[in-house]
Amino acid sequence: MRIFLLLLAFAVSGCAPQPDTVLRGDPLDVMFLQMMLPHHEQGVSMVALAKDRASDEELRMLAAAIESTQVTEIATMKDWLTSWGEPLTAPPDSHAGHGGIRRTKPEEIARLRALRGAEFDRRLLNVLIAHQDDAVQMARWEAGSGAHEDVKDLAGRIEKSRGAQIDMMKRFLGRT
Repeated sequence: MRIFLLLLAFAVSGCAPQPDTVLRGDPLDVMFLQMMLPHHEQGVSMVALAKDRASDEELRMLAAAIESTQVTEIATMKDWLTSWGEPLTAPPDSHAGHGGIRRTKPEEIARLRALRGAEFDRRLLNVLIAHQDDAVQMARWEAGSGAHEDVKDLAGRIEKSRGAQIDMMKRFLGRT
């Protein structure tokens, strides 16, 4: 009964969501998610190569952890954009004015596909350090400029986790 009265009080006071109201994302949050989605998808495709190309077991484990984390984050970002009625991708060149979508060059990924063993390990680490640093930079921008607390929280987690991954990958490079 108390729950019913509470809901009734919200409805009468105007605090309840209106049935025809569509929740929309803040333009900066939407832009961040639209830029981060393809970045994450590219990262997942790169680390997936480690399964059968990397010679270092710890690198394979890190790559699997990165893949798992980013697949989960991709699903979350897609859910937010979809729930806000926003497209998953922005129109071409819509982000050119603020640096565009940061991506690893396709030639680098093709080069990775051609390598195996220790040579693959070194190249993946170098490419992935730069790739994850791009994610850190985008996440810092969102954490400081975004409006939606959940998106800002995700950006904060991305900044911290990718920073830790970069540190780990630099240590891996030091021993190759």
